Amino acid sequence: MQRDEILTGEGVLLDARPVSFGVRVLSGLIDALVYLFGGYGLVMLVVALGVASEDEGIIAALSIVAIVLVMVIAPTTIETLSRGRSIGKLAMGVRIVRDDGGPVRFRHAFVRALTGVGELWLTFASAAVIASVVHPRGKRIGDVLAGTYAVRISGGAKVDRSLQMPPHLAGWAHAADMRRLPDGLALASRQFLARTRTLHPESRAQLGNELAAQVAAFVAPAPPAGTHAEYFLAAVLAERRDREYAHNLRTAETRDAESILMHRLPHAVPDPEL
Repeated sequence: MQRDEILTGEGVLLDARPVSFGVRVLSGLIDALVYLFGGYGLVMLVVALGVASEDEGIIAALSIVAIVLVMVIAPTTIETLSRGRSIGKLAMGVRIVRDDGGPVRFRHAFVRALTGVGELWLTFASAAVIASVVHPRGKRIGDVLAGTYAVRISGGAKVDRSLQMPPHLAGWAHAADMRRLPDGLALASRQFLARTRTLHPESRAQLGNELAAQVAAFVAPAPPAGTHAEYFLAAVLAERRDREYAHNLRTAETRDAESILMHRLPHAVPDPEL
């Protein structure tokens, strides 16, 4: 499977790897079982209504509605509302995205579902299997027509991405004079450090250097020569967090002490001797 790169609105390249053939087959089997189970319930409902009405025309109409609902309407609705994650894809950590990496919309989900009637249901998924094996991105025919493909969504245990002070910069950070960062710059720096593993190496280095240069204007003295941009950002943000926490803690202690004094004195009047 080839490795793709998606260009975001920030001009940052993200790595997007198409899922393997086996993972996609398993997610498709789970979806098929879910839809077949739902279709079985609809068939039983149609049979019950047909027995009650004894009208073959009504039975035929209800049967067509049930087929369309299971094969087209349900898959389209689920993928549209979940932005490309059906039950099977959710279980296997897969998402359907556009070729540019954006979320799928109704048009993409409808084309995939409508094409799936022929390549999935009528051919017992043989056409989809052949297309997925041949296509470099593992696309089935519906994906080719809709302009979509399946990518892996990271799962498992969540990684602790809390800010950590780089040990070799702790002394410099504690003594440095740090002015308040603009909210947008602080947020951008935090978001960058939280998703460094998902960024393309070149974009990661470029964006890190740009953010470090902006943050450096609010810090004096400069960090030791040769300090990596990401370590510099982590040190500044961690030190700011610790200073704000200490300030808030002192403020809370002062407020609590004043509150105790006010409740102790009669009529809540402060003692001038204190």
